[in-house]
Amino acid sequence: MTTPQDLFLVSLDVPGERPVEQGDLSLALAGAELIDLLGARALTLDGERIVPGPVLTTGDRLLDEAGARLVREEPYETVEDWLWRRGEGLAVAYRDVLEADGQLTGKRRHWWPGRGGTETPADTAARRHATDRWDSHDPVLTGLAGTLGIEPDRAASSGLDDEAVTTVLAAVGDAVTELEAVRERRRIENIAFDNIWRAP
Repeated sequence: MTTPQDLFLVSLDVPGERPVEQGDLSLALAGAELIDLLGARALTLDGERIVPGPVLTTGDRLLDEAGARLVREEPYETVEDWLWRRGEGLAVAYRDVLEADGQLTGKRRHWWPGRGGTETPADTAARRHATDRWDSHDPVLTGLAGTLGIEPDRAASSGLDDEAVTTVLAAVGDAVTELEAVRERRRIENIAFDNIWRAP
């Protein structure tokens, strides 16, 4: 199992401070892919820029796809740019793969789990792996989940001394915060628009 898969399963299994938004999860999954590719030595970071290494086959289709999509021309891509580019629709892609692999059970009533549907992780080795990693306070998994509002105190208490991974986690947190700010602006604009039409 990969970090993105573990994160997706944890996002369904562990209640957070708020419902996990699709866009937030997509950004965090893109960050999780970077972290796994760092671990596989498929890339390094030069400050905030992603320097690709050799194209590797990890055995995971989505992770291999992520590695193949790295920008291989200088000045290379920043972590932030990667999150926004790779993250687009990524949560749905992971949901579809996990569903096809029998990792999710229940009936999906809506387009997104946790939004009126009944999908939950199936009792599989993959779920147990994600649960064990979560219960052991794995700093990468808890750090990513914390950006989604899933037990952020757990993330804060988990030590992490890898500078590159810390850079990715910080970028994920900044991107999720930025996306929430965009949502809030839209909410305010919609309320103002509604008030104009309701005014006598």
